[in-house]
Amino acid sequence: MWLSPFLSNTLSRDIFASLATLILALSWLRIMDALALGGLIEQTLSRKLIHIGTGPMFVLCWNLFSDSPQARFLAVLTPLIITLQFFAVGLELIQDPAAVQAMTRHNDPREILRGPVYYGLVFVMCTLVFWRSSPIGILALMLMCGGDGLADIVGRRLGKHKLPFNPNKSWAGSAAMLCGGFIFGFGFLVLFNAFGNFQPSLNLPATAAAVGAIALAATVVEALPFRDIDNLTLTGVAVVLGLTLL
Repeated sequence: MWLSPFLSNTLSRDIFASLATLILALSWLRIMDALALGGLIEQTLSRKLIHIGTGPMFVLCWNLFSDSPQARFLAVLTPLIITLQFFAVGLELIQDPAAVQAMTRHNDPREILRGPVYYGLVFVMCTLVFWRSSPIGILALMLMCGGDGLADIVGRRLGKHKLPFNPNKSWAGSAAMLCGGFIFGFGFLVLFNAFGNFQPSLNLPATAAAVGAIALAATVVEALPFRDIDNLTLTGVAVVLGLTLL
């Protein structure tokens, strides 16, 4: 879309878009890795800044690609390559102390095989299945990025009052999950609607109500005492409800 005035050939456009997306995503990851390794930001904060920042950048880059059938398959190379990298670091096939410092809680590379790998796999699936013409995948991804990411940051700082059914989660974190998920989710749907990605265009008041309901359900799921699988469970719930409500 955005590159069509500069590159008329759709394959060339999509290859360029794929390379640009990969470079942007990897640059963000390496910046966070360097900041965490250098002690400039907390290890827990670097994990969630990667979580919050990488996804929205990637989804926005979908608009660099053409409308051709090959576009989503070239776009998916970015999360696929990064996920394979995570997998290799987690198995210690690749030694990457900076990535381990930035993406783990206890400097154990095997931790990367859970949350970060699940995060990447969710992006692979949503890109292939939904792509930019559907609000469902975009909403699910933004609930995971904005909602789940902010829940951890806010919960660690303001989460004095714990949930009665999960002492590892707090009311403040769940409130951040709900508000952040709604803001990121609805905000991106409004943005992509304005770009003309959705046909027919979304009814924004009805969409806001649906996003609010889905964000609430995702918040409940995120609060459940299932460790390290939030990236799978809350996006799964968002997809199922999105298929019904959006």
